[in-house]
Order: sequence, then C-alpha cells, then structure tokens
Amino acid sequence: MAIVNSGAATAPSAVGVPALEAGDHLTRAEFERRYKAMPGLKKAELLEGVVYMPSPVKPLHGGPHILLAGWITYYLAQTPGLDAADNTTVRLDDVNEPQPDLLLALQPVAGGQLYIDEDGYYAGTPEFVAEVAASSVSYDVHAKLHIYQRNGVREYLIWRTRDGEIDWFRLEKGEYVPIAVDGGGITKSSVFPGLWLDRAALLKRDGCNSPSACPN
Repeated sequence: MAIVNSGAATAPSAVGVPALEAGDHLTRAEFERRYKAMPGLKKAELLEGVVYMPSPVKPLHGGPHILLAGWITYYLAQTPGLDAADNTTVRLDDVNEPQPDLLLALQPVAGGQLYIDEDGYYAGTPEFVAEVAASSVSYDVHAKLHIYQRNGVREYLIWRTRDGEIDWFRLEKGEYVPIAVDGGGITKSSVFPGLWLDRAALLKRDGCNSPSACPN
C-alpha cells in the first residue's frame, strides 16, 4: 500500500476552514474547499478519496522533471492539436483529483477527452501522463497507476529516479502493458506519432533523449 505523508499541513488555512492533512478521507468538493483555503500549499492530491501531500521537491525529482518537460515541450511545439500542462489539477472522477507532473492531451476538437470545465479546472482524461517517482514503492507506481488505468489514460510514463528505471505503459483492453523498446533502443508512443524516447540517453540526463531533437 502506498505511504501517505503523515506530516501536518505546511500552510495555514483560511479562518473557519479546516486545514488539509495528509491521510484525510474527503469528498472531492471538500478537498477543493480546503485546498483553496490554503494558498501557500503547493501540491496536494486526492486519490481514491484520500489526501496525499508530497514532501518538498528535491533535485532527485526536479532534475528529471525538467528533462521530461523539455521533451514534451519540444514535441508540442511541432505538433498541432495538442495541449500540455505541468503540475495541473485534473478532475478525473468523484474521488480522484491528481496533480500530474506532466500531461499531454489531444484537444477536444481533435477527439481528446480532456477539457476545461465551468470552474476552470481540467476535467476528463488526458491521453498521456508522466510522473517522476523516487522508486518502485512510490504511490505513483501503485495507487496512481491503477487510477489512471481505470480512468482510461491511454499511456502512462513513470521515471523511477532512485531505481534508475523508466516505465512506459499503454492501455490495452483496460490494462496497462509495457511499451517495448525497439532494436535501436527507442520507445515509441502508440498514441502520439513521432513521440519517441531514448531511455538510455534520458537516464544519463542527456538532453538528446529524443532522436528527432538531436539529428546526426
């Protein structure tokens, strides 16, 4: 089972509104009410009705995060009809409101399932989510994987920084299966044509992690 950060809330809440606490069991509406009342809080997520509050970000997370963001941004700049976001809340369903490290989605006019609702939040399901996790025991690898799978996120990438591994899954018949690496060491998205990844280069923190970004 994933470990919930059990520390106290890190920012004061508005008068009369209880502070968010890791491990709280809340409805999505109550989670949002308490989150909004704590403007100093940088990240909290609701997963299966339970509040998760990650620890402050360290270089082990921040460095890989910016490399993944650069990879996605490069692809976004060359591909019309897409939206991408960094650390943005998504209303997946009534008990799940994650804040993925990165997401990539088809715009609704292009057949995408993610949209901006009447409250200004993302709602629905992005086609691709990427998370940076410390290791295989992380809740990104367990709780979030099952939540994204159940909600129909078509591809899910996890960079396990302490393990030195990158897992990239695609949804097949309702289950995540690993995307195979081809003979050249490249992993290719089955949803977004041309979104390719050289895992070995990325794990070495080489900026040329996308073959198209660094031509010979």
